Amino acid sequence: MKRKLKVGVVGATGMVGQTFMKLLEERSFPIQELRPFASENSLGKKIDLQGTSWPVQVLKEGCFDGLDLVFFSSGDDISKEWAPKAVKAGAFAVDNSAAFRMDPDTVLVVPEVNGNLVTKDSKPQIIANPNCSTIQLVVALKPLLDKFGLEEVRVSTYQAVSGAGQGGYDELMEQTSNHKDDHQPKTFPHTILFNCIPQIGSFNDDGYCSEEVKIMKETRKILGQDKLKVSAFTVRIPALNAHSESVWVTLNKEVSRDQVMATLSEFKGIVLQDEPKKSVYPLARDVSGKDPVYVGRVHRDPENPKMWLMWVVSDNIRKGAALNGIQIAEQIFFS
Repeated sequence: MKRKLKVGVVGATGMVGQTFMKLLEERSFPIQELRPFASENSLGKKIDLQGTSWPVQVLKEGCFDGLDLVFFSSGDDISKEWAPKAVKAGAFAVDNSAAFRMDPDTVLVVPEVNGNLVTKDSKPQIIANPNCSTIQLVVALKPLLDKFGLEEVRVSTYQAVSGAGQGGYDELMEQTSNHKDDHQPKTFPHTILFNCIPQIGSFNDDGYCSEEVKIMKETRKILGQDKLKVSAFTVRIPALNAHSESVWVTLNKEVSRDQVMATLSEFKGIVLQDEPKKSVYPLARDVSGKDPVYVGRVHRDPENPKMWLMWVVSDNIRKGAALNGIQIAEQIFFS
């Protein structure tokens, strides 16, 4: 029987926090005690999980005492302040923000890819959960890296509004229900309805937005490939949930399509949907609410026999956030 854990969830009432709760229930995660944390606006609310109602709490000194594990899904500033306090109290802190991802002393983990970095012998520490668009990319890249080696990766993402949180989701729904021309966007820099916005985050002086920088840096770190050439271009689209990516992968050697397909299909966490002549390939609407990373439209570049193109789709709130965090915890406590 699995040991029951005392678990905290910071940001429990947000979009990712609610998905944490749903997945903890679905996966029968063994919980002895749950402490959901949110803002003072949520005081008085209760979270129902595994047959018990757990009162929402606010962060305060000593709030993590006695916990084994704390999931953070509430933004960089809160994680920077409170994740170290969770570790000091003796808990593992699995952080979904960007606060610690590129810290050289903090592991950045996707269990299918580099889960060996955290085991039952690990000591309480901060473990960074990668960016949502990075997670699905590295799951698709890992088997190709291991089998054939990687020379270069280029990716263009088409990211759903839920990647911007509840505000992004609500903004698209509001604009969808009211087709006026003078929307005043709040979450996005432009109206997202009937539109594509080639910006996610702020821009640097080199013309890259922050989401692109995250993908490029995090991919190298997770794969352990400091010299890998990675280039990213990110676009927000009016899909509600699940991110899509077109990926160009240059391998270190020339291989057959059968070899590529077999390598992808055998990898844990990947589902192949690849019958393009029958219009069978992953779609955001179909993938939303599911756990795997879906891959399709795998084909060779006509000019470069070592370059392969593929379409990668995954639920950004599940595998791209909450599920990956829970899988990290399962890797630590139950592997």
